[in-house]
Amino acid sequence: MKLDKIIAERKNKVIYRDGDKCIKVFDTDYSKADVLNEALNQARIEETGLNIPKILEVSMIDGKWAIVSEFIEGKTLAQLMEENKDKYEEYLNLLVDLQLTVHSKVSPLLNKLKDKMNRKISESSLDATTRYELHTRLEGMPKHKKVCHGDFNPSNIIIKEDGTAYIIDWSHATQGNASADAARTYLLFWLNGDEQGAKKYLDLFCQKSNTAKQYVQKWMPIVAASQSVKGNEHERELLLSWVDVVDYE
Repeated sequence: MKLDKIIAERKNKVIYRDGDKCIKVFDTDYSKADVLNEALNQARIEETGLNIPKILEVSMIDGKWAIVSEFIEGKTLAQLMEENKDKYEEYLNLLVDLQLTVHSKVSPLLNKLKDKMNRKISESSLDATTRYELHTRLEGMPKHKKVCHGDFNPSNIIIKEDGTAYIIDWSHATQGNASADAARTYLLFWLNGDEQGAKKYLDLFCQKSNTAKQYVQKWMPIVAASQSVKGNEHERELLLSWVDVVDYE
């Protein structure tokens, strides 16, 4: 495998292209368990029939763990939104339709969303009283078993030239409540500085899924708290500001 064409650099990993292969190489100190869990998630999602890049192998390259999967030629939905601002609404509709397709699937062996969020809330820098409140709210939420992407945003969707959409990056995939996944997407738009897009996205999601907006909003402090554990200082501050928000406009 040749590692001379970098297509993306992320925290703790570099992604290369070698012909029809996409090679994600993790830093030497990256958790082996997390690499293997990501590969396992992707393999399990493949079995649902969703359009995703197939895993080809998991290996070590120069002492670093790597996941090799199919390379999908195309542009991300984020790029298309940027290049064709007049089609923003159309692309937003596509985003929501794809997310609802993900939520229509089940994968019984995926980790449970509630377990992951409980763990993250416990790891957060919030005070004990707030953590207790969030754990209690989370426990009271309905238990579902839908596939949740966990990082569903326009940069994780690749559109091929023929219009076929592929969903990438399944490292955060779990099974659980779709509205928690929607709350995460809303917050991702918001963190990206697109508050108008966040609002439009939420309206569309609730309309197309016949979900009460208040229900998705009830998830936001929980999701914000669980996401505050990772990310940079600026993101953490923004997310933690959501934790105290109880009533929404």
